[in-house]
Amino acid sequence: MTRAPESLRRRIVAAFLMFGVLMSVLFAAVAAVAVEGIEVRLVDERLADVAAWALPRAAAGLPVDLPAGLRFHRGAAIPPALRELPEGVSGIEVDGVGLDVLIGRDAAGPYAVVDHESDYEKVELVVYSMFAACFAGCMALAAGLGAVMARRVVAPIATLADAVANPGASLPLTEREDELGVLARALERHTRDLRAAFERERLFTGDVSHELRTPLTVIMGAAEILVAQAGSAASRAPAERIYRAAHEAAERVSVLLLLARAPEVGRMAPVSLNDIARREVERYRPLVAGKPVRLRCEDGPALAVRAPAELCATAVGNLVRNACEYTDSGAVVVSLAPGCVIVEDTGPGLPQAVRATFQRPDATVPSSGSAGTGLGLSLVSRICEYLGAALEYEAAAGGGSRFTIVFAGLPDAADARIADADTGFTES
Repeated sequence: MTRAPESLRRRIVAAFLMFGVLMSVLFAAVAAVAVEGIEVRLVDERLADVAAWALPRAAAGLPVDLPAGLRFHRGAAIPPALRELPEGVSGIEVDGVGLDVLIGRDAAGPYAVVDHESDYEKVELVVYSMFAACFAGCMALAAGLGAVMARRVVAPIATLADAVANPGASLPLTEREDELGVLARALERHTRDLRAAFERERLFTGDVSHELRTPLTVIMGAAEILVAQAGSAASRAPAERIYRAAHEAAERVSVLLLLARAPEVGRMAPVSLNDIARREVERYRPLVAGKPVRLRCEDGPALAVRAPAELCATAVGNLVRNACEYTDSGAVVVSLAPGCVIVEDTGPGLPQAVRATFQRPDATVPSSGSAGTGLGLSLVSRICEYLGAALEYEAAAGGGSRFTIVFAGLPDAADARIADADTGFTES
Protein backbone atom coordinates (compact mmCIF):
# COMPACT_ATOMS: atom_id res chain seq x y z
CA MET A 1 0.00 0.00 0.00
CA THR A 2 1.64 3.21 -1.19
CA ARG A 3 1.68 6.23 1.01
CA ALA A 4 0.01 9.40 -0.24
CA PRO A 5 2.59 12.10 -0.98
CA GLU A 6 2.93 14.86 1.57
CA SER A 7 1.17 18.09 0.58
CA LEU A 8 1.83 21.47 2.14
CA ARG A 9 -1.65 22.61 1.11
CA ARG A 10 -3.25 19.61 2.82
CA ARG A 11 -1.27 20.23 5.97
CA ILE A 12 -2.32 23.89 6.13
CA VAL A 13 -5.99 22.93 5.76
CA ALA A 14 -5.53 20.24 8.42
CA ALA A 15 -3.98 22.82 10.76
CA PHE A 16 -6.98 25.14 10.32
CA LEU A 17 -9.37 22.25 10.93
CA MET A 18 -7.45 21.23 14.04
CA PHE A 19 -7.62 24.81 15.32
CA GLY A 20 -11.37 24.83 14.66
CA VAL A 21 -11.83 21.56 16.52
CA LEU A 22 -9.84 22.77 19.53
CA MET A 23 -11.71 26.06 19.72
CA SER A 24 -15.05 24.25 19.36
CA VAL A 25 -14.15 21.82 22.15
CA LEU A 26 -13.18 24.76 24.37
CA PHE A 27 -16.43 26.61 23.71
CA ALA A 28 -18.38 23.36 24.16
CA ALA A 29 -16.84 22.82 27.59
CA VAL A 30 -17.64 26.41 28.62
CA ALA A 31 -21.22 26.13 27.27
CA ALA A 32 -21.79 22.79 29.03
CA VAL A 33 -20.64 24.23 32.36
CA ALA A 34 -22.89 27.25 31.84
CA VAL A 35 -25.93 25.18 30.88
CA GLU A 36 -25.48 22.82 33.80
CA GLY A 37 -25.02 25.77 36.17
CA ILE A 38 -28.23 27.35 34.96
CA GLU A 39 -30.05 24.03 35.36
CA VAL A 40 -28.84 23.71 38.97
CA ARG A 41 -29.98 27.24 39.70
CA LEU A 42 -33.40 26.85 38.07
CA VAL A 43 -34.24 23.33 39.28
CA ASP A 44 -32.12 22.07 42.18
CA GLU A 45 -31.81 25.31 44.14
CA ARG A 46 -35.48 26.16 43.58
CA LEU A 47 -36.56 22.82 45.06
CA ALA A 48 -34.14 23.31 47.96
CA ASP A 49 -35.54 26.81 48.65
CA VAL A 50 -39.10 25.41 48.68
CA ALA A 51 -38.04 22.66 51.11
CA ALA A 52 -36.33 25.21 53.39
CA TRP A 53 -39.53 27.31 53.48
CA ALA A 54 -42.02 24.39 53.87
CA LEU A 55 -40.23 22.26 56.48
CA PRO A 56 -40.59 24.72 59.45
CA ARG A 57 -44.22 25.38 58.60
CA ALA A 58 -45.01 21.69 58.39
CA ALA A 59 -43.24 21.08 61.73
CA ALA A 60 -45.29 23.84 63.33
CA GLY A 61 -48.53 22.40 61.98
CA LEU A 62 -49.13 25.35 59.71
CA PRO A 63 -50.57 24.89 56.23
CA VAL A 64 -48.02 24.73 53.42
CA ASP A 65 -49.52 26.65 50.52
CA LEU A 66 -47.34 26.51 47.44
CA PRO A 67 -47.72 27.98 43.93
CA ALA A 68 -49.38 25.91 41.22
CA GLY A 69 -47.25 22.96 40.14
CA LEU A 70 -45.37 22.65 43.44
CA ARG A 71 -46.23 20.06 46.11
CA PHE A 72 -44.73 19.26 49.51
CA HIS A 73 -45.25 15.79 51.06
CA ARG A 74 -44.13 14.47 54.42
CA GLY A 75 -43.87 10.85 55.62
CA ALA A 76 -46.88 8.70 54.72
CA ALA A 77 -48.25 11.45 52.49
CA ILE A 78 -45.43 10.88 49.99
CA PRO A 79 -46.95 9.22 46.88
CA PRO A 80 -45.91 5.56 46.42
CA ALA A 81 -44.28 6.36 43.06
CA LEU A 82 -41.81 8.67 44.83
CA ARG A 83 -40.91 6.58 47.89
CA GLU A 84 -38.24 4.52 46.15
CA LEU A 85 -36.35 7.50 44.77
CA PRO A 86 -32.91 8.19 46.22
CA GLU A 87 -32.21 11.28 48.25
CA GLY A 88 -31.47 14.34 46.17
CA VAL A 89 -32.98 15.73 42.99
CA SER A 90 -34.37 13.27 40.43
CA GLY A 91 -36.31 13.63 37.22
CA ILE A 92 -39.10 11.11 36.62
CA GLU A 93 -42.23 10.75 34.54
CA VAL A 94 -45.56 9.80 36.13
CA ASP A 95 -48.59 9.20 33.93
CA GLY A 96 -46.91 11.00 31.07
CA VAL A 97 -46.07 14.05 33.16
CA GLY A 98 -42.46 15.02 33.76
CA LEU A 99 -41.59 15.80 37.37
CA ASP A 100 -38.56 17.16 39.23
CA VAL A 101 -38.48 15.60 42.72
CA LEU A 102 -36.32 16.50 45.73
CA ILE A 103 -36.19 13.68 48.32
CA GLY A 104 -34.80 14.54 51.75
CA ARG A 105 -34.87 13.45 55.37
CA ASP A 106 -34.77 15.33 58.68
CA ALA A 107 -35.54 14.55 62.34
CA ALA A 108 -39.24 14.25 61.59
CA GLY A 109 -38.74 11.77 58.79
CA PRO A 110 -38.59 11.76 55.00
CA TYR A 111 -40.10 14.49 52.85
CA ALA A 112 -40.54 15.21 49.17
CA VAL A 113 -40.83 18.40 47.12
CA VAL A 114 -42.39 17.89 43.68
CA ASP A 115 -42.39 20.34 40.80
CA HIS A 116 -43.65 19.95 37.28
CA GLU A 117 -40.84 19.76 34.78
CA SER A 118 -40.18 23.22 33.37
CA ASP A 119 -39.52 24.13 29.73
CA TYR A 120 -35.82 24.36 30.52
CA GLU A 121 -35.21 20.86 29.14
CA LYS A 122 -36.56 22.00 25.80
CA VAL A 123 -34.49 25.15 25.99
CA GLU A 124 -31.43 23.04 26.80
CA LEU A 125 -32.08 20.82 23.76
CA VAL A 126 -32.38 23.89 21.54
CA VAL A 127 -29.13 25.29 22.95
CA TYR A 128 -27.20 22.07 22.26
CA SER A 129 -28.71 21.79 18.77
CA MET A 130 -27.63 25.33 17.98
CA PHE A 131 -24.18 24.58 19.28
CA ALA A 132 -23.95 21.49 17.02
CA ALA A 133 -24.94 23.65 14.04
CA CYS A 134 -22.34 26.24 15.05
CA PHE A 135 -19.72 23.48 15.29
CA ALA A 136 -20.50 22.29 11.75
CA GLY A 137 -20.38 25.87 10.48
CA CYS A 138 -17.09 26.44 12.26
CA MET A 139 -15.59 23.37 10.62
CA ALA A 140 -16.79 24.47 7.18
CA LEU A 141 -15.41 27.97 7.78
CA ALA A 142 -12.06 26.57 8.98
CA ALA A 143 -11.80 24.32 5.92
CA GLY A 144 -12.65 27.22 3.60
CA LEU A 145 -10.19 29.60 5.22
CA GLY A 146 -7.54 26.88 5.28
CA ALA A 147 -8.01 26.20 1.56
CA VAL A 148 -7.79 29.92 0.72
CA MET A 149 -4.69 30.42 2.85
CA ALA A 150 -3.09 27.25 1.52
CA ARG A 151 -3.68 28.39 -2.04
CA ARG A 152 -2.18 31.80 -1.31
CA VAL A 153 0.85 30.26 0.42
CA VAL A 154 1.46 27.30 -1.88
CA ALA A 155 0.80 28.98 -5.24
CA PRO A 156 3.96 31.17 -5.14
CA ILE A 157 6.04 28.20 -4.01
CA ALA A 158 4.67 26.07 -6.87
CA THR A 159 5.41 28.88 -9.33
CA LEU A 160 8.96 29.10 -8.01
CA ALA A 161 9.39 25.31 -8.22
CA ASP A 162 8.19 25.28 -11.84
CA ALA A 163 10.63 28.03 -12.72
CA VAL A 164 13.51 26.13 -11.07
CA ALA A 165 12.56 22.97 -12.97
CA ASN A 166 12.70 24.92 -16.27
CA PRO A 167 16.38 25.76 -16.88
CA GLY A 168 15.58 28.51 -19.37
CA ALA A 169 13.05 30.39 -17.25
CA SER A 170 13.89 33.32 -15.01
CA LEU A 171 13.02 32.95 -11.36
CA PRO A 172 9.97 34.91 -10.16
CA LEU A 173 9.35 36.46 -6.73
CA THR A 174 12.87 37.87 -6.47
CA GLU A 175 11.45 41.36 -5.88
CA ARG A 176 9.46 40.31 -2.80
CA GLU A 177 10.71 41.36 0.62
CA ASP A 178 9.32 38.40 2.57
CA GLU A 179 10.76 34.91 3.11
CA LEU A 180 9.71 33.80 -0.39
CA GLY A 181 11.74 36.63 -1.88
CA VAL A 182 14.78 35.61 0.16
CA LEU A 183 14.35 32.01 -1.03
CA ALA A 184 13.92 33.06 -4.67
CA ARG A 185 17.04 35.23 -4.60
CA ALA A 186 19.07 32.46 -2.96
CA LEU A 187 17.91 29.96 -5.60
CA GLU A 188 18.75 32.44 -8.35
CA ARG A 189 22.29 32.89 -7.04
CA HIS A 190 22.75 29.14 -6.62
CA THR A 191 21.42 28.41 -10.12
CA ARG A 192 23.67 31.07 -11.62
CA ASP A 193 26.72 29.64 -9.88
CA LEU A 194 25.87 26.11 -11.03
CA ARG A 195 25.41 27.21 -14.63
CA ALA A 196 28.71 29.07 -14.55
CA ALA A 197 30.52 26.05 -13.08
CA PHE A 198 28.95 23.72 -15.64
CA GLU A 199 29.90 26.04 -18.49
CA ARG A 200 33.48 26.28 -17.21
CA GLU A 201 33.71 22.49 -17.00
CA ARG A 202 32.26 22.06 -20.47
CA LEU A 203 34.64 24.59 -22.00
CA PHE A 204 37.60 23.10 -20.15
CA THR A 205 36.77 19.58 -21.33
CA GLY A 206 36.34 20.76 -24.90
CA ASP A 207 39.53 22.83 -24.90
CA VAL A 208 41.66 20.06 -23.39
CA SER A 209 40.24 17.50 -25.79
CA HIS A 210 40.97 19.73 -28.78
CA GLU A 211 44.49 20.37 -27.54
CA LEU A 212 45.16 16.64 -27.13
CA ARG A 213 43.98 15.60 -30.57
CA THR A 214 46.94 17.13 -32.41
CA PRO A 215 49.75 15.46 -30.37
CA LEU A 216 47.86 12.16 -30.41
CA THR A 217 47.59 12.32 -34.17
CA VAL A 218 51.32 12.97 -34.38
CA ILE A 219 52.06 10.03 -32.06
CA MET A 220 49.81 7.70 -34.08
CA GLY A 221 51.46 8.75 -37.33
CA ALA A 222 54.94 8.26 -35.92
CA ALA A 223 53.96 4.88 -34.49
CA GLU A 224 52.66 3.75 -37.90
CA ILE A 225 55.98 4.72 -39.46
CA LEU A 226 57.89 2.82 -36.78
CA VAL A 227 55.72 -0.26 -37.34
CA ALA A 228 56.27 -0.07 -41.11
CA GLN A 229 60.04 0.39 -40.73
CA ALA A 230 60.54 -2.17 -37.96
CA GLY A 231 62.91 -4.86 -39.10
CA SER A 232 62.08 -7.46 -36.47
CA ALA A 233 59.20 -8.53 -34.26
CA ALA A 234 61.09 -7.31 -31.17
CA SER A 235 61.20 -3.74 -32.49
CA ARG A 236 57.69 -3.89 -33.98
CA ALA A 237 55.96 -4.82 -30.69
CA PRO A 238 56.78 -1.56 -28.82
CA ALA A 239 55.69 0.48 -31.83
CA GLU A 240 52.40 -1.41 -32.03
CA ARG A 241 51.81 -0.83 -28.30
CA ILE A 242 52.47 2.90 -28.80
CA TYR A 243 50.01 2.97 -31.69
CA ARG A 244 47.29 1.10 -29.78
CA ALA A 245 47.68 3.35 -26.73
CA ALA A 246 47.55 6.50 -28.85
CA HIS A 247 44.52 5.16 -30.72
CA GLU A 248 42.69 4.42 -27.46
CA ALA A 249 43.59 7.87 -26.13
CA ALA A 250 42.23 9.45 -29.32
CA GLU A 251 38.99 7.54 -28.85
CA ARG A 252 38.77 8.77 -25.26
CA VAL A 253 39.29 12.34 -26.45
CA SER A 254 36.45 11.92 -28.96
CA VAL A 255 34.21 10.60 -26.19
CA LEU A 256 35.06 13.53 -23.93
CA LEU A 257 34.27 15.94 -26.76
CA LEU A 258 30.87 14.32 -27.22
CA LEU A 259 30.18 14.44 -23.49
CA ALA A 260 31.06 18.14 -23.43
CA ARG A 261 28.20 18.90 -25.82
CA ALA A 262 24.54 19.24 -24.93
CA PRO A 263 22.82 15.84 -25.17
CA GLU A 264 20.57 15.55 -28.23
CA VAL A 265 20.32 11.78 -28.39
CA GLY A 266 16.64 11.87 -29.31
CA ARG A 267 17.48 13.36 -32.75
CA MET A 268 20.20 10.86 -33.65
CA ALA A 269 19.86 7.87 -35.90
CA PRO A 270 19.51 4.53 -34.08
CA VAL A 271 22.59 2.33 -33.76
CA SER A 272 22.62 -1.43 -33.29
CA LEU A 273 23.96 -2.52 -29.92
CA ASN A 274 24.15 -6.09 -31.23
CA ASP A 275 26.80 -5.07 -33.76
CA ILE A 276 28.63 -2.91 -31.22
CA ALA A 277 28.78 -5.75 -28.67
CA ARG A 278 30.19 -8.19 -31.25
CA ARG A 279 32.82 -5.69 -32.42
CA GLU A 280 33.97 -4.89 -28.89
CA VAL A 281 34.25 -8.59 -28.02
CA GLU A 282 36.43 -9.21 -31.08
CA ARG A 283 38.44 -6.07 -30.39
CA TYR A 284 39.49 -7.18 -26.90
CA ARG A 285 39.91 -10.86 -27.65
CA PRO A 286 43.74 -10.48 -27.63
CA LEU A 287 43.54 -9.56 -23.93
CA VAL A 288 42.51 -13.12 -23.04
CA ALA A 289 44.93 -14.81 -25.42
CA GLY A 290 47.13 -17.16 -23.43
CA LYS A 291 44.74 -17.19 -20.44
CA PRO A 292 42.22 -19.94 -19.60
CA VAL A 293 39.39 -17.48 -20.24
CA ARG A 294 36.65 -17.87 -22.79
CA LEU A 295 35.33 -14.60 -24.21
CA ARG A 296 32.05 -14.79 -26.09
CA CYS A 297 29.08 -12.67 -27.14
CA GLU A 298 25.64 -14.17 -26.75
CA ASP A 299 23.36 -12.47 -29.22
CA GLY A 300 19.82 -11.65 -28.19
CA PRO A 301 16.88 -9.67 -29.48
CA ALA A 302 17.64 -6.79 -31.83
CA LEU A 303 18.46 -3.76 -29.68
CA ALA A 304 18.85 -0.28 -31.14
CA VAL A 305 19.15 3.07 -29.38
CA ARG A 306 19.35 6.65 -30.57
CA ALA A 307 22.83 7.62 -29.44
CA PRO A 308 26.34 8.28 -30.81
CA ALA A 309 27.92 4.97 -31.78
CA GLU A 310 31.23 6.06 -30.22
CA LEU A 311 29.66 6.50 -26.78
CA CYS A 312 27.87 3.15 -26.90
CA ALA A 313 31.06 1.41 -28.05
CA THR A 314 33.13 3.07 -25.30
CA ALA A 315 30.62 2.12 -22.59
CA VAL A 316 30.39 -1.53 -23.66
CA GLY A 317 34.08 -1.73 -24.54
CA ASN A 318 35.26 -0.42 -21.17
CA LEU A 319 33.23 -3.06 -19.35
CA VAL A 320 34.52 -5.81 -21.66
CA ARG A 321 38.14 -4.65 -21.37
CA ASN A 322 38.02 -4.42 -17.58
CA ALA A 323 36.46 -7.88 -17.37
CA CYS A 324 39.14 -9.36 -19.63
CA GLU A 325 41.98 -7.68 -17.72
CA TYR A 326 40.82 -8.78 -14.27
CA THR A 327 39.60 -12.28 -15.10
CA ASP A 328 42.37 -14.87 -14.87
CA SER A 329 40.24 -17.95 -15.53
CA GLY A 330 36.68 -18.82 -16.45
CA ALA A 331 34.67 -16.75 -18.89
CA VAL A 332 33.65 -13.26 -19.91
CA VAL A 333 30.20 -13.14 -21.47
CA VAL A 334 28.48 -10.22 -23.18
CA SER A 335 24.74 -10.78 -23.67
CA LEU A 336 21.79 -8.72 -24.83
CA ALA A 337 18.31 -8.78 -23.36
CA PRO A 338 15.30 -6.56 -24.05
CA GLY A 339 16.33 -3.06 -23.08
CA CYS A 340 19.79 -3.83 -21.69
CA VAL A 341 23.34 -5.01 -22.33
CA ILE A 342 24.93 -7.35 -19.76
CA VAL A 343 28.66 -7.96 -19.21
CA GLU A 344 29.46 -10.80 -16.80
CA ASP A 345 32.77 -12.30 -15.73
CA THR A 346 34.28 -14.78 -13.28
CA GLY A 347 36.96 -12.44 -11.98
CA PRO A 348 37.55 -11.34 -8.38
CA GLY A 349 34.63 -8.91 -8.38
CA LEU A 350 34.58 -5.39 -7.04
CA PRO A 351 35.82 -4.44 -3.58
CA GLN A 352 33.13 -3.72 -1.01
CA ALA A 353 33.95 -0.01 -0.95
CA VAL A 354 33.40 0.20 -4.71
CA ARG A 355 30.17 -1.81 -4.55
CA ALA A 356 28.74 0.66 -2.05
CA THR A 357 28.92 3.44 -4.64
CA PHE A 358 26.37 1.62 -6.83
CA GLN A 359 23.88 1.72 -3.95
CA ARG A 360 24.15 5.51 -3.69
CA PRO A 361 22.93 7.27 -6.85
CA ASP A 362 24.68 10.53 -5.93
CA ALA A 363 28.07 8.87 -5.43
CA THR A 364 30.90 9.06 -7.94
CA VAL A 365 32.02 5.72 -9.32
CA PRO A 366 35.74 5.34 -8.59
CA SER A 367 38.24 4.47 -11.26
CA SER A 368 40.88 2.65 -9.25
CA GLY A 369 41.56 -0.94 -8.37
CA SER A 370 39.31 -3.48 -9.94
CA ALA A 371 36.90 -0.77 -10.85
CA GLY A 372 38.89 -0.34 -14.05
CA THR A 373 41.95 1.30 -15.50
CA GLY A 374 42.24 4.91 -16.54
CA LEU A 375 38.85 6.54 -16.50
CA GLY A 376 37.29 3.12 -15.84
CA LEU A 377 33.77 2.85 -14.56
CA SER A 378 33.62 6.60 -13.98
CA LEU A 379 33.59 7.16 -17.74
CA VAL A 380 31.03 4.40 -18.28
CA SER A 381 28.81 5.92 -15.61
CA ARG A 382 29.09 9.36 -17.17
CA ILE A 383 28.25 8.00 -20.63
CA CYS A 384 25.19 6.24 -19.23
CA GLU A 385 24.09 9.49 -17.58
CA TYR A 386 24.53 11.32 -20.91
CA LEU A 387 22.46 8.70 -22.75
CA GLY A 388 19.74 8.58 -20.10
CA ALA A 389 20.70 4.99 -19.27
CA ALA A 390 21.54 3.36 -15.93
CA LEU A 391 24.61 1.35 -14.92
CA GLU A 392 23.81 -1.41 -12.44
CA TYR A 393 26.09 -3.87 -10.68
CA GLU A 394 25.57 -7.12 -8.83
CA ALA A 395 27.92 -9.87 -7.76
CA ALA A 396 27.62 -12.81 -10.14
CA ALA A 397 26.73 -16.25 -8.82
CA GLY A 398 29.93 -18.10 -7.92
CA GLY A 399 32.04 -14.95 -7.91
CA GLY A 400 32.77 -12.27 -10.43
CA SER A 401 30.86 -9.22 -11.54
CA ARG A 402 27.72 -8.60 -13.52
CA PHE A 403 27.29 -5.14 -15.05
CA THR A 404 24.05 -4.13 -16.75
CA ILE A 405 23.47 -1.05 -18.89
CA VAL A 406 19.74 -0.37 -18.87
CA PHE A 407 18.49 1.99 -21.57
CA ALA A 408 15.49 4.12 -20.60
CA GLY A 409 12.38 4.06 -22.72
CA LEU A 410 12.98 0.54 -24.03
CA PRO A 411 10.29 -2.00 -23.07
CA ASP A 412 10.66 -5.01 -20.83
CA ALA A 413 14.11 -4.07 -19.51
CA ALA A 414 13.20 -4.77 -15.88
CA ASP A 415 11.50 -8.05 -16.77
CA ALA A 416 14.53 -9.15 -18.70
CA ARG A 417 16.85 -8.46 -15.76
CA ILE A 418 14.58 -10.38 -13.40
CA ALA A 419 14.34 -13.34 -15.75
CA ASP A 420 18.08 -13.26 -16.32
CA ALA A 421 19.07 -12.87 -12.65
CA ASP A 422 19.52 -16.60 -12.02
CA THR A 423 21.33 -17.40 -15.25
CA GLY A 424 25.03 -18.07 -15.27
CA PHE A 425 27.72 -19.71 -17.37
CA THR A 426 30.21 -22.50 -17.02
CA GLU A 427 33.86 -21.67 -16.63
CA SER A 428 36.14 -23.08 -19.26
